[in-house]
Amino acid sequence: MSGVITRFLATFLAVICATPVLAQDLGALARFEVGSIEDRWGGAELRLELSQGVPWRVFTLTQPNRLVMDFREVQWGDVDTNALIAADRVTTLRVGGYRPGWSRLVAELAEPMAIDTAALITDDTTGRAVISVIMEQTDQAAFDAVAGAPREAGWDLPEPARVDRITPRDPNRLKIVLDPGHGGIDPGAERGEVREADLMLTFARELQEVLRRAGGFDVSLTRTGDYFVSLEARVARARDAGADIFISLHADALAEGEATGAAVYTLSDEASDAASEALAERHDRDDLLAGVDLSQSDDRVANVLMSLARQENAPRSEALAKHMLDGIQNAVGRVHKRPLRSAGFSVLKAADIPSVLLEVGFLSTDEDLKNLNDPIWRQGMAAGVRDGLIAWRDEDTALAPLRRK
Repeated sequence: MSGVITRFLATFLAVICATPVLAQDLGALARFEVGSIEDRWGGAELRLELSQGVPWRVFTLTQPNRLVMDFREVQWGDVDTNALIAADRVTTLRVGGYRPGWSRLVAELAEPMAIDTAALITDDTTGRAVISVIMEQTDQAAFDAVAGAPREAGWDLPEPARVDRITPRDPNRLKIVLDPGHGGIDPGAERGEVREADLMLTFARELQEVLRRAGGFDVSLTRTGDYFVSLEARVARARDAGADIFISLHADALAEGEATGAAVYTLSDEASDAASEALAERHDRDDLLAGVDLSQSDDRVANVLMSLARQENAPRSEALAKHMLDGIQNAVGRVHKRPLRSAGFSVLKAADIPSVLLEVGFLSTDEDLKNLNDPIWRQGMAAGVRDGLIAWRDEDTALAPLRRK
């Protein structure tokens, strides 16, 4: 049945792109109207009502078991995803932007369920569309056998590349890639109306401007809007940009306890403490809940070679972290009581690029929340990062002749 479903959806995608629906405003984004996920005999049903039909696809992923739906961009509004779940067989639901022009829905399943039927019905008069996906219980082996993102040329092929003339790199300029954490379907930590993804994109833009004005830095961002970028893609974008330094920006929230002030993390197989380990695991889980398929990512030979390269590069990352913390403390007056930490963050695994993760502050702490929302305080934080980068650059340049070529 799953093969039939995939072929049906691929055909439907082409048909709905080519055939306008009566009374449907194809120039506007589709709006989410209502929806639900309910248990049914032997499975569950997901039902969505949209203001108009859109191209879409549906598939399942493993580890954890998930149902994933992609749509041509849908306006979700202020939907409460928890209110949509009226099923014991579905544990969590996320919706949001996945990449520019596309939205994603991810439902984490409490047990393996296969897609039995999937259909979109459009009202010929109003243009409103109803999507229904019916899932049936199955065993884990059968679920695993059909899980995986479909390979579709229209979805998977990259945009045509524009080939520009390559100008020689100025050896006296550092290429910095800033990585505003989370985005789109993955909002990161939230407190009231404040989303970590939004705050870090704002701070990344501000820091980019501060570094450009300082001179000697070329700066780019892994994302420039509110859309999802996987952890693996963030690392790839840094490497494609020829980054000399990679800085991932975050402002997490603690479920228990209290933390105040900035902290900088470097990569380590062994976490420096339980809180750091939990934070790294949560970041990886956010990637999974956004619908990332990691089933084809294991290459043991490549992993061994990458580990060796990381060991050689680790001292440079650690020096970068220390200089950044010195700069931040001088600029804003305080950092976390244990500011230098380490854990197995996937986003820091670029073997050949000094990489750190900067926790600018913690949304769960009132003082940090106030600071993070204060543009003047953020300017001070950006200046501290700038000063740390300048100090690291000078030291790293002096040590360069001593490193193994």
